[in-house]
Amino acid sequence: MGTIAAFVAGLVFGIGLWISGMVLPTKVLGFLDLAGAWDPSLGLVMVGAILAGVVAFAIARRRTRSLLGFQMNLPTKHDIDRRLVAGSLIFGVGWGIAGLCPGPALVDLGTGELKAFVFVLALLAGMGIYELIERTGTKPR
Repeated sequence: MGTIAAFVAGLVFGIGLWISGMVLPTKVLGFLDLAGAWDPSLGLVMVGAILAGVVAFAIARRRTRSLLGFQMNLPTKHDIDRRLVAGSLIFGVGWGIAGLCPGPALVDLGTGELKAFVFVLALLAGMGIYELIERTGTKPR
């Protein structure tokens, strides 16, 4: 049941990204182009996502189990450290260069977009490098 629920949630998320146009790198880059032909629509999508997330987390904090009966595993760490800031900056720069982030890139894979394929390969390589660093204990200070 959990696998089916995860599939449906991912499908709904992917369809939402596609309908909103967030799978189009030009849409993302238009949002980031404050000095040019700025497109505020991504900001509206973000506000909607933040509002939905705030409501969902408020409800989740009061529960010990999900609606499907799974254990709730909410984040417990709340501090902002150098690793979080550095990771956010790297993510933001990559997002600005490619016009893609992981969710839309996975949706774009289904369209056969070469840019999405290269992005996902780079994403997987970055995740692998992170795992190697974590396992060897070589952490940035």
